[in-house]
Amino acid sequence: MTTDDREEITGDISGSAVSAARDLRVAFSRLRRRLREIAETQDLTPSQVSALTLLGKAGTTSASALAATEGVRPQSMAATLAGLDRHGLIQRHPDPQDGRRQLVSLTRAGRERAEGNRQAREEWLARALQDRYSENERRTIVEAMALLERLTQP
Repeated sequence: MTTDDREEITGDISGSAVSAARDLRVAFSRLRRRLREIAETQDLTPSQVSALTLLGKAGTTSASALAATEGVRPQSMAATLAGLDRHGLIQRHPDPQDGRRQLVSLTRAGRERAEGNRQAREEWLARALQDRYSENERRTIVEAMALLERLTQP
């Protein structure tokens, strides 16, 4: 892509913003891949890992709510949950307010797996930050994260 092409695509966006956006996207993609490698997920698909993580945070919820959160079709979420069910990581039970609907929650094995994965990723990341960065650099990262948090605000 030439500079002229980039200017045409970005309009009035500064070059530093375009560069920062690209670098940030690449760095976060690489970090996300590395964190996935750390977790015990060899027998799960990325979609299953994501649903497992969401259920670990949400507790009991419906498949349709999970699908909406993940931005996938309910049929796709049903297939994802079927895989988790085969691994014994979720359980389903009728919704007390609407018997036609099923609620999904983690089994004990599912909770242990989700928590173990979260803890393994956190420990790896904390150790990597400790080993690869100075105290001043870690403070800079904390400050940068506070700035990046604004991207998540409406």
